[in-house]
Amino acid sequence: MADDDLNEHHPWSLTWLGTDRFLARRLARPAARFLAIEASSGILLLLATAVALVWANSPWKNSYASFLNAEIILDAGPIGLHLTVQEFVNDALMAFFFFVAGLEIKRELIKGELRDRKAAALPIIAALGGMIVPAVIYFAINAGTNSARGWGIPMATDIAFAVGIVSLLGNRVPAALKLFLLTLAVADDLGAIGVIAVFYSTSIRFVWLGAAIALLVIVWLMRRRRIWYGPLYLFIGIVVWYCMLKSGVHATVAGVAMGFLTPTDALRPDLDSESVINRLEGQSELTAADVAAASFLITESIPVGERLVDRMLPWTSYVIIPIFALCNAGILLTSESLRAAATSTVTWGVALGLVVGKTVGVFGAATIAIAIGIARRPRGATNLHMVGIAMAAGIGFTVALFVTGLAFTNPIFTEEAKVGILGASAVAALLSAVVLSAAARRSSAAELAIEAAENAELFDEVLPSDLISEKRSLND
Repeated sequence: MADDDLNEHHPWSLTWLGTDRFLARRLARPAARFLAIEASSGILLLLATAVALVWANSPWKNSYASFLNAEIILDAGPIGLHLTVQEFVNDALMAFFFFVAGLEIKRELIKGELRDRKAAALPIIAALGGMIVPAVIYFAINAGTNSARGWGIPMATDIAFAVGIVSLLGNRVPAALKLFLLTLAVADDLGAIGVIAVFYSTSIRFVWLGAAIALLVIVWLMRRRRIWYGPLYLFIGIVVWYCMLKSGVHATVAGVAMGFLTPTDALRPDLDSESVINRLEGQSELTAADVAAASFLITESIPVGERLVDRMLPWTSYVIIPIFALCNAGILLTSESLRAAATSTVTWGVALGLVVGKTVGVFGAATIAIAIGIARRPRGATNLHMVGIAMAAGIGFTVALFVTGLAFTNPIFTEEAKVGILGASAVAALLSAVVLSAAARRSSAAELAIEAAENAELFDEVLPSDLISEKRSLND
């Protein structure tokens, strides 16, 4: 959007962002426009990864290690919390990421693509194939060794990177295929959460686990009784997280559980927000109490889960995930470490699991499901499109790094796994872009016009009116 478009009706015109000040024009508005780009979270994640790698291999690499190992100590009587910066990011900040993941998974299960069995069948089956085959490949390479525990590393898809790569290709990727990738990533996240909770928890302390479960039951009862006080839920959520941390079950599971317990229905679903506004406009005098009451009613006509996703997704996408990458992607890349990685079964297990396993698993499972008639192919997608999107699922950055930290205590295995993740994710992204571009070149101009209009309708892209008309005429 150009500055010429900032008229008095634009929301920015009411704030400092819409002023003619130098910082607003040269810094704030360009930053706001960048964050509105669909691929921006992936770009920030890539930048954070680059900073971590440069820092870890620079003359100041000791400061990077010191930063990660700096202690965060919180003592409040009998309750104590002693974590390094890296542990705090992985255990505490990532709980917010998994909370949002839980919200989005529940929304998809209740109201989204995963609600319709026929529509959900393809991404769910493809996600299962994309988890099983990489795990089998890794385990086959590392069977009988101490590194076999890392089988869960290549199972996960990084939604920010994968969607970012696909988004950069624009209308060359069918809109239905983008939705397929998003839904597959949601199903993939659900599987990864299950693997983390079941297979990567340490020795269980049942008293703490019981306390966490009891608190979650209280949250469920509060929701049933329509107790609608956000700070109370926040306080209980923090206590649940602390109990999970002490229990040995990974603390991020608390975020997922709280996300699943968050309501997907509005407090006032029957309310028409326009009628509330019309009623206000009809009053001769308005008090602050009238406006506050109307604001509450309008707000509660939207499910709290949707409101929380809208509020928290920018923080997890643009702040928490880049910070996670900064704290986990910094590996020392020397000629010795690269030679060791090149002969490491951990590196090859992760790399082949992501690049080959994801492609074979996702494409193979989807093809079988379509062939036997239990699922339908995304509209406008060819076999080449499906191969390209399966390759994009091999970009396994964030959750793969997360599982690496849970799977290994041996720093050598950890570094070798990270080399495999970084290398495989780069290869998967490149191959996906090449294959999807090749598939687009085989599409006709008419098909591309339809996809451009479909993308505009589904992903809020700006599209000329004549192209929308062309799409309608082609569909007719």
